[in-house]
Amino acid sequence: MARIKLVYLGGGSTRAAGTMASFVEHGADFDGSEVVLVDLDQERLSLIETLAQRLARAKGLDLTIRSTTDRRAALQDCDAVLSSFRPGGFEARVQDERLPLRHGVIGQETQGPGGFFMALRAITVLKGVCEEMEQVCPNARIFNYTNPVNIVAQAISRHSSIPVVSLCEGPIYFADHMANYCQLERDRLHAKLVGLNHACWSVEHTYDGEDLIPIIQEAWERRRDDPALDPDGRRLLRLAATMESIPAEYFRYYYFRDEIHAELAAKPTTRAEDILAESPGYWQHYREQAERDVPELDPGRSRGGINELELAIDVMDAVFNDKDEVHPVNVPNAGGALPSFPEDLVVEVTGRCNANGIEAIPSLPLPRQVRGLVMQLGEYQSLAADAAWSGSRLEAIRALCANPLVQQLPLAERLFDDLAAAHRRYLPERLAA
Repeated sequence: MARIKLVYLGGGSTRAAGTMASFVEHGADFDGSEVVLVDLDQERLSLIETLAQRLARAKGLDLTIRSTTDRRAALQDCDAVLSSFRPGGFEARVQDERLPLRHGVIGQETQGPGGFFMALRAITVLKGVCEEMEQVCPNARIFNYTNPVNIVAQAISRHSSIPVVSLCEGPIYFADHMANYCQLERDRLHAKLVGLNHACWSVEHTYDGEDLIPIIQEAWERRRDDPALDPDGRRLLRLAATMESIPAEYFRYYYFRDEIHAELAAKPTTRAEDILAESPGYWQHYREQAERDVPELDPGRSRGGINELELAIDVMDAVFNDKDEVHPVNVPNAGGALPSFPEDLVVEVTGRCNANGIEAIPSLPLPRQVRGLVMQLGEYQSLAADAAWSGSRLEAIRALCANPLVQQLPLAERLFDDLAAAHRRYLPERLAA
């Protein structure tokens, strides 16, 4: 088993309780390790610290768990950094989702102008993290869940010496959901999705060893008017049947843009506002469980459930315990693992994870009928990463123009100025001029 020092950035968030429950569940693989929770609110950090300590004690694990708001001190001599934080909190996400709608553009956490400004805020923080890591833990790795994970990994891998992998369960649960839409048994379905994070398609797809696409197309014809199929399920099943590939669910913002925009504009609240309304209930549940000798987290009262960031923990386990496992990862396209995409572009593929690090596994190419949009999103990803790391307002506007949900210069300028004003306190001065 690996004895490591893990620093968890975002350790006082609403998702942290579920993440620590997941880590404790895998705790035997990390017995003797130290976990340092880092965030801005010491009161919430202390609550998660107490809860995690009691979870570990109930499992009989030798884990040292502590918390601090001093990030640099926490990073000293650490082996791994788990990054999952939201700069500006959900209040900032409200602006990301609501302000673009005023300009006739979809507002979303990781897509379009909202995702772009999340990237600007997140990378501003992570640039400082990388600088500190280069000084106090230069051999540590970043396991990133901070959104947008593809742009974050692009910026760090291109501009820092710190090894980084970004992680997301999307390639797993997109296939889970397609099985549900088609009314199939999930364990009989095999799918491999590749591309970019939140912009991947299946290049392998079988059911009992036979081609899945005719089954998807039959399901679409059978269920297109089925009232039991929700609107997003109908869209995604239709898209899969048309493109002959299982899509990432975020493609609905591009292939059904107008109707999604109309739905979002008609809603009285944004998704972030809904989460903010739910948050007090999460913290009440955590306080209740932190008082128990044997805490029992209720998935329905825990943000994201009780297996949060499990993929990151699996990948850390594979790397630090040299398990030589294969997992979906977001890493540079070394050796052209994803055909037709630049080698320095961070892509979402399967990766072999062991003590040597993470190696991208060569993939089949994306189908031609979907490749163009993904390539455009890749160019946007690259421009956005550079603008966030060291760019000016002009370079940021160029990146925003490259986003398929924007693509108009006057619109990009209006969006940038509106969102930059709302997020001024979280952005560097270079983006103001």
